[in-house]
Amino acid sequence: MIDRLQALADRYEKLSELLCDPDVASDPKRLRDYSKEQSDLEEAYSAYTEYKSVSSQLEDAKLMQGEKLDDEMREMVKLEIEELSARHAELEEKIRVLMLPKDPNDDKNVIVEIRGAAGGDEAALFAYDLYRMYTKYADSQGWRVELMEASESDLGGFKEVIFMINGKGAYSKMKYESGAHRVQRIPVTESGGRIHTSTSTVAVMPEVEEVEVEILDKDIRIDTFCSSGAGGQSVNTTKSAVRVLHVPTGIMATCQDGKSQNDNKTKALQVLRARIYDVRRQEEEAKYAGERKSKVGTGDRSERIRTYNYPQSRVTDHRIGLTLHKLDAVMNGDMDEIVNSLTIASQAEMLEQENLA
Repeated sequence: MIDRLQALADRYEKLSELLCDPDVASDPKRLRDYSKEQSDLEEAYSAYTEYKSVSSQLEDAKLMQGEKLDDEMREMVKLEIEELSARHAELEEKIRVLMLPKDPNDDKNVIVEIRGAAGGDEAALFAYDLYRMYTKYADSQGWRVELMEASESDLGGFKEVIFMINGKGAYSKMKYESGAHRVQRIPVTESGGRIHTSTSTVAVMPEVEEVEVEILDKDIRIDTFCSSGAGGQSVNTTKSAVRVLHVPTGIMATCQDGKSQNDNKTKALQVLRARIYDVRRQEEEAKYAGERKSKVGTGDRSERIRTYNYPQSRVTDHRIGLTLHKLDAVMNGDMDEIVNSLTIASQAEMLEQENLA
C-alpha cells in the first residue's frame, strides 16, 4: 500500500507542476482534466502527507524514550507517544478507506424514479413525501433538482415521478436509496383511525453520457402525443409529449413535462440511457451475487430497505439495523445520519472483503 500511496503522491505533485505550465493554462480541456484529477487525489494525498509526518514524529519519540530522561520528561514523551500512536492508527484506517476502489459513478448526477406501489392513493401520497424528502436533502447539499416526468394521483400524490439531481457527488450519497420504502401511518382517507402499511419504490441511476451507452437511431422508435395535466394552453393541443422505445431491450421512457417536443425527446433519451445502463449494471452484479453479499443491497427496487413509522416517529433502515426517532427531521431532508451510516457500512464491507482476498 505504501508503494501505491507514494505513486499517488508523486502524481499529485506532478499535477501541481502541470497546472503551473503556461501551455496547460491556455488549454481549457487539459486544465479541466488535470484540475479534476488533482482534486480527486487531494484527500488521499493530504492523509498520506500527514501519515508520513506522524510516523516520523513517532519514531523520534520512541528513540527519545530510550534515552536517559528525568521523570517529567519521560512522562511527556510517554504521552506524546500515546497521542501519536492513536493518530497514526486513525490515519492508517482513513487511508485504507481512501484507497478502496472508487465507484466510477460516484461524482455523477442522478436520475431518480419514485413509484407508488402497494397501497393505492396512500402509496402515491407517500411517493410525493419521498420526492419532497429528496428535494429538501438535495437543497441542503447545494444540488439542483430538475423535474423530468410526473403522473399525479387524484389526491395530489405521485403515481410516478422522475427527476434529476445535479451536483458533485450526488450518486455517491443517493445510490443506497434504491429499493422498496414502507410507510406505516393513518391515511387521510381512513375514518376509523387504523394504521395502514403502504410502499413506494425508488430507483436511483447515474446520469449516463452518450459515449457510455450508445443508442442507435435504428434501434429506437419515437412516438409523440398530446401532453396531459398542467402545462398551459398547449396541453392536449400539440403533440409535445415524447415516448421512446429501445426495441432491442424493450425498455421505454416517456417525457411530457418539458417546454417543447425537442426538450422532451432529450429528457426521454436521458432516462432511457440511464435505464439501459442500470439493467446492464444489475446483470453484471448478479453474476457476482453468490460471492458478494452486500449489507446495503444491490439496488433492486423490490428489496425492502426502510420503514417510516409515523405513530412512533421512527425511521428504520433494515439493511444495517439503524433506527432513528426523528421522522419529521428525516422527511424534511435531514438524511445525513442515514447516508453516512450506509456509506460506512459499505466501506467496512469492502475492507472485510479486501482482507479476505
